[in-house]
Amino acid sequence: MSDSADDETPMLGMDLPETAPPAAAASGPYRVLARKYRPQTFAELIGQDAMVKTLGNAIARDRLAHAFLMTGVRGVGKTSTARLIAKALNCIGPDGQGGPTIDPCGLCEPCRAITEGRHIDVIEMDAASNTGVDDVREIIEAVRYAAVSARYKIYIIDEVHMLSRNAFNALLKTLEEPPPHVKFLFATTEVNKVPVTVLSRCQRFDLRRITPDMLFAHFSAILQKEGVEAEAPAIWLIASAAEGSVRDGLSILDQAIAHADLDGGGKISADQVRAMLGLSDRSSIAQLMAAILEGNSGGAIDLARAQYALGIEPVAMVRGLMDLTHAVTLAKVSRHDDPALAAADRERIADWAQKLGFAPLNRLWQLLLKGHEEVLRANNPLEHLEMLLLRVIYAASLPDPGELARLLESGGVPSLPVAAPPAASGQERATADPTPKDEAPASALTVAQIHYLLESTGNHQLARQVYDDLQVLELEPGRLVYAPAPTLDGDFARRLGEALFSQTGSRWQVREGVGEGRPSLGQTKAAQLADNDARIRELPVVKAALAAFPDARLVAGDNNQHRSMP
Repeated sequence: MSDSADDETPMLGMDLPETAPPAAAASGPYRVLARKYRPQTFAELIGQDAMVKTLGNAIARDRLAHAFLMTGVRGVGKTSTARLIAKALNCIGPDGQGGPTIDPCGLCEPCRAITEGRHIDVIEMDAASNTGVDDVREIIEAVRYAAVSARYKIYIIDEVHMLSRNAFNALLKTLEEPPPHVKFLFATTEVNKVPVTVLSRCQRFDLRRITPDMLFAHFSAILQKEGVEAEAPAIWLIASAAEGSVRDGLSILDQAIAHADLDGGGKISADQVRAMLGLSDRSSIAQLMAAILEGNSGGAIDLARAQYALGIEPVAMVRGLMDLTHAVTLAKVSRHDDPALAAADRERIADWAQKLGFAPLNRLWQLLLKGHEEVLRANNPLEHLEMLLLRVIYAASLPDPGELARLLESGGVPSLPVAAPPAASGQERATADPTPKDEAPASALTVAQIHYLLESTGNHQLARQVYDDLQVLELEPGRLVYAPAPTLDGDFARRLGEALFSQTGSRWQVREGVGEGRPSLGQTKAAQLADNDARIRELPVVKAALAAFPDARLVAGDNNQHRSMP
């Protein structure tokens, strides 16, 4: 067991204690900021208003629980809150006549003794090093005796989830029905590991992460008291790197002050903080993002290598790209607000948000997210980063499958060369639009119209033969001569002539001739599809898609394909 008051970093508010020692105390050893600015009252806590209000009401109404459980991420002030509760319950006021209060005076002997970690009735225990049932038995034996000098005997157990199962079981009965002079205060970062039987016997408080703007104000106040100058973007970077933890932020701030003293002339700059934390420079990441969006693979590789030569880890570059992608995506829905950004960075993000769609941004995010894991685990992170950049460049800008299908179907694929139509292309144009066009050859229109007429009147078998195998030798009104074909039997000419007479009311002379006729509608269509397929495969975007997805294939999606085709 330990009754030290310095093993947990506080969560301090913007109103710093007036009794804080000066920045440079020549008469004593240096105290880190996390210990130096430990909160001494509930008013100095930030971000925990709900908990403070609940405790204040409970004390005012004399409805105090016998056990409290504080949970939350590291560095938000769980143990510091437990000590404040101990002071609030045992404060007797400057005149020695006071009772429990949410505003402990900090002047009476109990308050000062608890602050200094020397009060005999406030016992702190680290469950990480006192996990066994024997340690709990000591508590069970000691709770039978009244407090020596305080109003309550208080047990503060830090990281309570580390207690063994037997230790928890041994504590249950005492925890449920402790003597009136005993209070238990538990702190843990992993509340899910605490048995439900223990949780049900405690009043639970979930301490929240501290928001970056609160941390910014808090760190700014500390820097002012320390007499250290800092750029606002540098403080924002530290507040962001703290990830809601005051202790982590104060540790970074301590390091930043030392760094500035050495090379910054005493002033903390954003560039120094980025270098200290191993963060990529925003402008360099923006240039890298621009190279990716422009498809400049060589430029992206050069930028990555230059950053690596400056000491920036590849995984930090990936994180920077992810942060920028996230910022651009939020900017599209008007929800991006980073006070640390310069005006030029805001304009750049707004411009990308206007030009990029949600689908490309989502693909870019997914590629970077997967690549982040690969680079993090890689034996050679730079090589993996370079391969990731190439993958992102050639895949992130591709249209999604639905968009690609629409482009191929409509002929709207960018850069698609327009080839001259084959000699019989008039037949195909008529197939797509059976309405006669003056500028098209009359024979081609007639063949297409004959097929359309047969198909629309339900003569599907004959329409199929016309589409697939009818190679015209001569065609004029009332007369049609076609080339021989194995699939066109001797009865084909009679059936076609009768069908035309039935639909047009005019006699048609239909007969088989000699020689090779013009390609049929189906053969013309197949030739065009093959030509289009070859030209589409030469497009850079399709080449990149097939390279990125080797198993992919082009699928025809022609709306003009007729039902008579297989």
